[in-house]
Amino acid sequence: MSAPAATDNDAQHEHHFENADSGAALTYPMQCSALRKNGFVVMKGRPCKIIDMSTSKTGKHGHAKVNYSGVDLFNGRKYEDMSPSTHNVDVPHVTRNEYQLIDISEEDYLTLMNEQGETKEDVKLLDDAEITKKIKEEFEEGKDLLITILTSMGEQGVVSHREAPLNS
Repeated sequence: MSAPAATDNDAQHEHHFENADSGAALTYPMQCSALRKNGFVVMKGRPCKIIDMSTSKTGKHGHAKVNYSGVDLFNGRKYEDMSPSTHNVDVPHVTRNEYQLIDISEEDYLTLMNEQGETKEDVKLLDDAEITKKIKEEFEEGKDLLITILTSMGEQGVVSHREAPLNS
């Protein structure tokens, strides 16, 4: 029996990938019993911060259940969920970055600058949010503001702001 030609073997292992993302997942699994208040979890497909949770033991042969409620990181909606403590749930990768506010456009897009001097102009303030009013008021007063942006699951939003220290 003769060995197959090298070109035949190479052709079957040749792959073509159209997608060019980094391959990093938006979420990672965590056992439900390991979740903690003020941690993050995916609820109804949305990244949420856990605001309350409790564990309840069920009958003789039952499993402990974890009841938890959370607030959407970007739109503020409240969600509730329940899961057996031994099951895995999805936890979103969340990054927090601070930027200096340079300008606010008429459409409420922020011009931000990071510590390396790179600008970012793709963050929009939420309509009718309390934080939006405060940021606009303080910016119009001429205050130098630092804006904290949370990024998770392909979304980003303003979560807080503070006046920049005078020495920066």
